[in-house]
Amino acid sequence: MKGNKLKEITSRAPTEPGIYVFTGLGNKKLYIGKASNLRARLSSYLKTVDQRILQMLSQAISIKTIETDSEIEAL
Repeated sequence: MKGNKLKEITSRAPTEPGIYVFTGLGNKKLYIGKASNLRARLSSYLKTVDQRILQMLSQAISIKTIETDSEIEAL
């Protein structure tokens, strides 16, 4: 996923708790995570130098977010 697209998605993400799903080609789920603040969690991916995460980001074509009432519900 290009950095600009990730920045755009991050800026529109809710600040609520929830689940996020990175999806690749063929609707393949690359990573599913939970967060107490979706915007903050997704923006942390912009600052990473971890090669595993950068590899995942390069394969991602979309990110879906699902808001929940609490972090526990997201779990």
